[in-house]
Amino acid sequence: MKDVQQQLDLILRGAVEVIQQAELEAKLKRSLVEKRPLRVKAGFDPTAPDLHLGHTVLIHKLKHFQDLGHHVIFLIGDFTGMIGDPTGVSETRKALTKEQVQENAKTYQRQIFKILDPTKTTIEFNSRWMGPMTADGLIELAAHYRVARMMERDDFHKRYQEQKPISVHEFLYPLVQGYDSVALKADVELGGTDQKFNLLVGRELQRDYGQESQVVMTMPLLEGTDGVKKMSKSVGNYIALEDKPGEMFGKVMSISDTLMYRYYELLTTEDLDRAKALHPMEAKQALAELIVARYHGVEAGRQARADFQHKFQEREFPDEPDVRLQLTPQDFREGRDIGLVELVAKTGLVPSKSEARRLIIQGGIEIDGQKQSDASAVLAITEGRQYRLKIGRRKFAIVERAG
Repeated sequence: MKDVQQQLDLILRGAVEVIQQAELEAKLKRSLVEKRPLRVKAGFDPTAPDLHLGHTVLIHKLKHFQDLGHHVIFLIGDFTGMIGDPTGVSETRKALTKEQVQENAKTYQRQIFKILDPTKTTIEFNSRWMGPMTADGLIELAAHYRVARMMERDDFHKRYQEQKPISVHEFLYPLVQGYDSVALKADVELGGTDQKFNLLVGRELQRDYGQESQVVMTMPLLEGTDGVKKMSKSVGNYIALEDKPGEMFGKVMSISDTLMYRYYELLTTEDLDRAKALHPMEAKQALAELIVARYHGVEAGRQARADFQHKFQEREFPDEPDVRLQLTPQDFREGRDIGLVELVAKTGLVPSKSEARRLIIQGGIEIDGQKQSDASAVLAITEGRQYRLKIGRRKFAIVERAG
């Protein structure tokens, strides 16, 4: 096992906050002396059947701890998944059935081992201790936290101020997540920045139950391919772990150069300075190959890169397109968004919006090599983000935000 400073160099890569770093250092030192690996936990509610790269920020951090010799616990929140995480929502979530949660959990187990070492990973389900808990036990757990503290939470406070309903069962979510840390005797818990409140509940409950408090480490929420919003399937800016190799490669190639380096930092252990020394196109292809290789194998990564180069660099998309369109704020509907139909029409390469809509519906429009068929699609045009449009068979345009 590496010394404390060497471990911290990897552990802190990409982290937003550590509560408290001095405690983490003390735990790492004790781990070395006692030759006892730390118990590092991250929880995932199986609310949807597939994982995307945004989920893997935490899984990669678990892998870092695993590579350093620590004990990793991948917690599937099959019990909390039936409550519904109130984090960041403006109304009560619809609870999932037990059957839905269990089916989604099966796919999680298959997907996480594309990153984690299955021989060094413990998979837990919080229904193991929450399912048998009696009403007496739940009342005792609830007695460990105050309503006033719950109402300090931003989303609860906002909903209360706006007179939107808050169900009593939603208060149970942070309590159960916190109790997970008690049940697992966690030394460290990882979570996104939006989970800070829940993670801190775990620290407090461990103290109440006579345990040493876990260290809390928050990781950033990964922006999706639009470079603006958090990666999400509902927004449509996601890269799924089970996307086909060519599709996955193309999606990575569509992100901005700025976002590319963030992906390098959070999704790989590659040297950032080395990546930044490469030409951006070379760096992005290397990143896309790495990501495809991670989820589909080395040969799939190589082939996806070769296919991309054949398609885009052997002049299918010309060096000098028919149009280079720079959009100004006046072109956008709201903020930085523009409808796909309107964008195609603005290139001047089609005679009307109705023709643009027809082409989209018929699959005659490609953006960064991906066919578009949704005429109601909206694109985010951010600084540094460039779209390569193929319109019909022989018309090409590059679209970007004006400086």
